[in-house]
Amino acid sequence: MLRFLTSGESHGQGLVTILEGLPAGLAIDFDAITLELRRRQAGYGRGRRMAIESDRAEILSGVRRGKTTGAPVAMLVRNKDWENWQNTMHVEPQAPAGSAGANRAPVVRPRPGHADLAGALKYDHDDIRDVLERASARETAARVAAGAVARQLLLAVGCDITSHITGIGAIVVPAGAPVSFEAARALAPEAPLRCADTTIERQMMAAIDAAKEAGDTLGGSFEVIARNVPVGLGSYVQWDRKLDGRLAQALMSIPAIKAISIGDGVEGARRPGSQVHDEIVANPAAATGEPMIVRPTNRAGGLEGGVTNGEELRVTGFMKPISTLMKPLRSVDLTTLEEAPAAIERSDTCAVPAAAVVGEAMVGLVLADALLERFGGDSMVDLRARVTGTGSRIRGRVARRPAPARA
Repeated sequence: MLRFLTSGESHGQGLVTILEGLPAGLAIDFDAITLELRRRQAGYGRGRRMAIESDRAEILSGVRRGKTTGAPVAMLVRNKDWENWQNTMHVEPQAPAGSAGANRAPVVRPRPGHADLAGALKYDHDDIRDVLERASARETAARVAAGAVARQLLLAVGCDITSHITGIGAIVVPAGAPVSFEAARALAPEAPLRCADTTIERQMMAAIDAAKEAGDTLGGSFEVIARNVPVGLGSYVQWDRKLDGRLAQALMSIPAIKAISIGDGVEGARRPGSQVHDEIVANPAAATGEPMIVRPTNRAGGLEGGVTNGEELRVTGFMKPISTLMKPLRSVDLTTLEEAPAAIERSDTCAVPAAAVVGEAMVGLVLADALLERFGGDSMVDLRARVTGTGSRIRGRVARRPAPARA
C-alpha cells in the first residue's frame, strides 16, 4: 500500500509530506520533482504569492545515493514567505526575539465558500486564521511533491500522465474528438492555460482579465489522462476497491473541486446505451502476436466495473471559483455577530491550471497505490518482473495465435 500524509500551513515555516510504501531501488529524479512544483505555481490568473515562492522539495529521509530504500520518504517544501509572517505564525506561546513581519489582527469575518465558518465552529477557533492557514490550497504543494515521486514509480513500469484545461468559467472547449495524450503532452509548460485550442485559450484569458477587473474569480475544468495503465488495477469485488471511487475521492479532496467525471461522465447519462458503451471488436487483420481485441472508442475513460481495462484513463475535474473575492461577499463578524464584508486574503483570480497539476499528482498517487496493491514487491526488481510477467500473460491471451501447421 502506498499512502501519504501532509502537514503545514500556508504562511508557516513549510509543508511536510511523508510517502510510505515505495519499493526499494526506485531512482529519484530530483529535478523532475522541482519541475512539477514549478508547474503548480504557473498559469494565467495566479496571484502575487507565486512571485514570492520558488518551491523546491528537500528529501529528508527514505532515499540514499539517489534511490529509495523502502523506508518512508519525508519531504519538506519551505515557505519563503515565512520571513514575513513570523510574528503571526510562530509556534511558541510568544514570538521569539528577532521575529519578522507584522503581528496581524485576528480574522473574524468568514469567506462564503471557504472552510472558514465551518472550521471555526468545528474546532472552536476565535481566530479564523487557525482554519484558513491549513485549509489553504498552499497545502497542495506537498501533494504535488509526493505525486511527483509516485509518477516516477509509474514511469518505471511505462505509465505516464498529463493534463489539459477544458474550460474556464463559461468558456469551454466544445465536445468532440477527445484531445489526444500526445497533444496534451505537447502543450508547452509555459503556456498560459495549457488549453489545446489556442483560440479558445485566448478567450479564457480574456474572461480571467474581466473577472480580475471586476474583483471576481473564475473556476473551470481540466482533464487528466494516464497512458499505458496496466490492465486490472482496482477491483469490482468490494465497493472501496473500485478504482473509479478511489480516483473520485482523491480528486474531490483537492480544494474547490466540486465534481469529477470519468470518460464521458455526465454526458453518458443523457444518451442511450448503444451510444455510450465501448464495443469489443475482433481485429481479423491482426498479425501473429498482435491483439485480436480492439476498442474503437473509449467513452468509459479506461475503467469498467472499477477496474482498468488497458485503455487510456481519462478523468475530468470541475473547480468552483476561488472563495476570496477582492469585492467581498456579505458575511458576519463572529465577534459582534453583525453583518460585515467577508475577509480578504491574498489570492488568485483563477487557479484551474494549478488544480490540473494537483490533479495529475492525485491520479498518480492513486494509480501508484493500485499498482502496488495488484503487483506488490518490496523492490523495483520484484515489481518490474511482476508487471512484465502479468502483461505478457494478458497479451498472450488476446493475441492472434499462429495458424496450426498443415498435415
